[in-house]
Amino acid sequence: MAWVNAIIEGILTGGLYALFACGLSLMFGVMKVVNLAHGDLAVVGGYIAVGIILLHVPVLWSVVIVVPIMAVAGYVLQRTVIQRALDRGVLTTLIVTLGLSLVIENALLQFFSANTRGIGSGMTLVTGSFSLGSQIQIGYLLVVVFAVAVAVLLGLQYFLSRSTYGRLIRAVADDKEAAQLAGANYRHVFGVAAGLALATVALGGIAYGMYIDLDPTAGTDTILLFAFVAVVIGGLGSLWGTLVGGIVLGVAQQIGAQINISDELIAGYIVFLAILVLRPQGLISRRAQT
Repeated sequence: MAWVNAIIEGILTGGLYALFACGLSLMFGVMKVVNLAHGDLAVVGGYIAVGIILLHVPVLWSVVIVVPIMAVAGYVLQRTVIQRALDRGVLTTLIVTLGLSLVIENALLQFFSANTRGIGSGMTLVTGSFSLGSQIQIGYLLVVVFAVAVAVLLGLQYFLSRSTYGRLIRAVADDKEAAQLAGANYRHVFGVAAGLALATVALGGIAYGMYIDLDPTAGTDTILLFAFVAVVIGGLGSLWGTLVGGIVLGVAQQIGAQINISDELIAGYIVFLAILVLRPQGLISRRAQT
């Protein structure tokens, strides 16, 4: 039963990883931008939630406040810093987002110190669990996070495939020059896509603060790495691939932990390397999804 419990927990943890990864995948799929500050921006969203909660705002209401703030920040960040870097070349964005990551991490260390901070540590949602049978324990938080991840992916899929603006984003992603000739302002469209990406990463940062604890270095040390691994396993540019990749990563880590607790991380990276060798386009390629 311990193995069954580990697999279930790994599947549910995949929802958390999908929240980390879907914004990264969206920005790459639309703009071909690999955002190295992605994890740090998730941590920023978590810290904003902590600040709002300190003003005696309920945890769930803080989510409603933080997500629009991060969406606006994503639009502004794309129209200023990232777009200027993108105009000079895709590789320039790597350097610029790396610099942005360093600035954010050091600013968080300066203002919040290296101490960890949790979100909703006293809530039943965070600490509670329910039983399946006599030996399987499942935490409420992981179930809710997995459900939120699926809802976010469904919402993004519907928006991109059914709405007029979503189709415009897809058109710009396929050929921005042709879309511009047809009257589309691709820079504005890129900004909207970045706003959506940071809205999702804000959810990931808040969920991470509930699941473990926030600290200024978690964005680079943990969130960014797990997001990259989930995106590569699932397939670059594939939204549903991020969920598949997150589940594969989560299950691999939990199985590794069952073998030896020190093998939790290395097991996930072994699967990551195996996917790179056997199927470098990922389990769900963007072409197949389209």
